[in-house]
Amino acid sequence: MKETDARKKHEYKTKLVASLGLFDATAISVGAIIGAGIFIVTGIAAGLAGSALIISMLIAAAIALLTALSFAELTAWQPREGSIYEYTYQLISPFAGFLTGWMWILSNTFAGAAVSLGFAYYLTAISPTLPPNVIAAFLCIAFTVLNFLGIRQSALINNILVAAKLLILTLFVIVGVGHINRANFAPFAPFNIGVLYGAFYIFFAYGGFARVAVIAEEVKDAKRNVPKAILLSLAISTLVYILVGVVAVGLIGAPSLSASQSPLTDAINITGNTTAAYTVSAGGLLATASVLLTSILGVSRMAYAMGRRKDLPQALSKLHQKFNTPYYSIWIIGVAMTLLALFVDLSKVVAISTFALLFYYTLANVSALRLKAQKKLYPRLIPVLGAITCLALMIFIPIEAWIIGTAGLGIGAIFYLTKKHLTTG
Repeated sequence: MKETDARKKHEYKTKLVASLGLFDATAISVGAIIGAGIFIVTGIAAGLAGSALIISMLIAAAIALLTALSFAELTAWQPREGSIYEYTYQLISPFAGFLTGWMWILSNTFAGAAVSLGFAYYLTAISPTLPPNVIAAFLCIAFTVLNFLGIRQSALINNILVAAKLLILTLFVIVGVGHINRANFAPFAPFNIGVLYGAFYIFFAYGGFARVAVIAEEVKDAKRNVPKAILLSLAISTLVYILVGVVAVGLIGAPSLSASQSPLTDAINITGNTTAAYTVSAGGLLATASVLLTSILGVSRMAYAMGRRKDLPQALSKLHQKFNTPYYSIWIIGVAMTLLALFVDLSKVVAISTFALLFYYTLANVSALRLKAQKKLYPRLIPVLGAITCLALMIFIPIEAWIIGTAGLGIGAIFYLTKKHLTTG
């Protein structure tokens, strides 16, 4: 009897509560996609693709859609916290699953810290006397506290941030469309190699579409709502990226966009509307803030899922009795991001994210391919093409990212094999 009571108590402490609806779920992935990328990567991609930037965006969206369909299929089969870690663990191997979760945590922790610094740089551009690293660290701590207090609170703030930045980008399009100069689209060269490089960078901006899959057990009617949220968030974000990209190129041209540190602000300045320019600049702050919020949320849930399977310390799967959040996971991830933001130069280390994203998205497609026929929603060609396109994009990864990414993968493999040896030996 006592053993049964103890087991029930443990289950209570490790079982999450489904409290998010379809709107919340979609907003979490939109918040992860439409971040600093649209305010910065637009300029980088324009420098590579030129006036054919929209072609890069369409190619990246098509590639992202293939992997998104694989995620939709997997979450409809089994909506599980940890997402691709769980699917790779079950459908490929425990070792592959561990490496997937490990790379997710590693890459998104570094990316979260980098995003916090992005927020700080936007803010210090307005008030240069503020110390960027301290501002970034403060934001990490603030969002860690918010995540600790509950997913409903985090989702509410994220909904507000997402709504605000979508309104700001809508303002950008409405104000800018009347000032488009058609000459800025010439020459239009959709078949140059720069378009593919541009698609590579835009793909990483789209990469957050699967963020909601990591928190699937906290979504109501997850088998229906999580796949819908993944596809809806990608559709909404693609539309926004294309509209903003067309207007931005039309306002100042691809060369000017690529030379700017704040391309959308410089583009809207052409209109002479000072209010719009300040509002678009504020959009950069909101965009980076929402990405950081969802980063802490996603990484802490991945750590929770891995702790639940004992791939990481089991304490990471414990939930707070009052707030029902994986508080060890949240605080460890939050403190790690804070320290990175304070003391580490992330300009090179964050390159691991580029390698890791394609690594675990390739495995997501392989996992979908291994689903039994009766569980599949789409033709097997979809995950095959998804895996091929993810691998093809690796051609465009800088050598530095390959080195750092492989090193991170190697450290994870050593950790897993050492733990397995100590456990079985």
